[in-house]
Amino acid sequence: MSVGTAVKRRTFVKWATSFPLLMQVGFQEALGTGWAQTARKSTENVYTRIGVKPIINGRGTWTYLSAALELPEVRAAQEEASRHFVNIFDLQRAVGRRLAELTGAESGMITAGAAAAIASATAGCIAGTDPARVWQLPDTTGMKSEVVMIGGRIAFDSAIRLTGGKLVLVDSLDQAANAINANTAMIYTTTTSDRLPKEIAIAKRASVPIFLDAADGVPPIGKLRDFAKMGCDLYTVSGGKGLCGPQCSGLLLGRKDLIDAALANSSPWEGAVCRPMKVGKEEIIGCLAAVEAWYHMDVDVLNKEWQARVERIEKLIQTVPGVNTSIDTPDGGNSYPTLTVNWDEKAWGYSIQNCADDLLAGTPSIAVLTNDNPSDVLSRPSNTMHKAREAANDRLQIISMTLQPGEEIIVGRRLRQLLTAAKAKSA
Repeated sequence: MSVGTAVKRRTFVKWATSFPLLMQVGFQEALGTGWAQTARKSTENVYTRIGVKPIINGRGTWTYLSAALELPEVRAAQEEASRHFVNIFDLQRAVGRRLAELTGAESGMITAGAAAAIASATAGCIAGTDPARVWQLPDTTGMKSEVVMIGGRIAFDSAIRLTGGKLVLVDSLDQAANAINANTAMIYTTTTSDRLPKEIAIAKRASVPIFLDAADGVPPIGKLRDFAKMGCDLYTVSGGKGLCGPQCSGLLLGRKDLIDAALANSSPWEGAVCRPMKVGKEEIIGCLAAVEAWYHMDVDVLNKEWQARVERIEKLIQTVPGVNTSIDTPDGGNSYPTLTVNWDEKAWGYSIQNCADDLLAGTPSIAVLTNDNPSDVLSRPSNTMHKAREAANDRLQIISMTLQPGEEIIVGRRLRQLLTAAKAKSA
């Protein structure tokens, strides 16, 4: 078979698989149903009434894009919680007992997000439950205050530093072991790979608590039990990302003595360094409801739904000549079916970022994943070096999990229009 024949055959197959969906979209547009109805609903709501433009989120559970949408069980639990007064101390202790039953950890607490969990955990490991020490932070005079960070700095290590923690940066397991000394209060890691048990073993030998930041580590919900069985002294996941709980919530799980210490350094204790990271009764109950809900979900069914959404987008755009697509589920965090789209940016005179900007500027506004990070302080316009790194090896990706039913058609149709126009302009 010649190259030309093979190309024609692949093109025919793409059109054959895409044609039914293209016809369906055309009929829905004519009748004003389906995706067209979804698009209309997105243009008039509580946000547009105050001049804020809602977004179709194909980028994923980013905090600046308001993370994930809450589960129905979460919204119902929060509404019920809002109708009563309750003692927050008692509530956190009761939730800790329930989280222990659900996850296998000794205890737990709800924080104002995963970053707040980092801060509370660090403060607890430094000051413990001694009121005088709690009051003294972030002054750590006379206390263990060093935090060994495996893998170097991250964008969220200010949560450690604001409590008085002093960063000790290491890259390898050997360096981590050698960095531990009499002033080490905690070991921090983001490792969820096969290396984690080795890091835990180092911490155990040194009798130093290890904290695992797995903010985007669920689903699957089973990882909460896995981390406990592995011996993580403390670990956190975001409540507002994969859990689909309240955006301003997080889970901190682990040893009971360390959870008690984290609570002693957190709201509602007045004078505690983490008092500003307040979490309300609605968020506490809502986050617990999210954890409970996930134990009743069929993740395989959800993955099939998420996979189908990005497949429909792929079918809508794959017939544009020169456009290449692939779908995979990344390992580690944000493990959802993900569509990657690319083309010859130089030949077309149309970059990945050009396309992402055009999608965001349209109505409805559509956010997709590229190398840029609008919420990173290092991405500010003055930091040209960081901008150059973002542009290198850029790619456009669409995360299925944050798309709502019907939105994939809006995304696919708009992306097809933009790519078709860019291709025609370059011809």
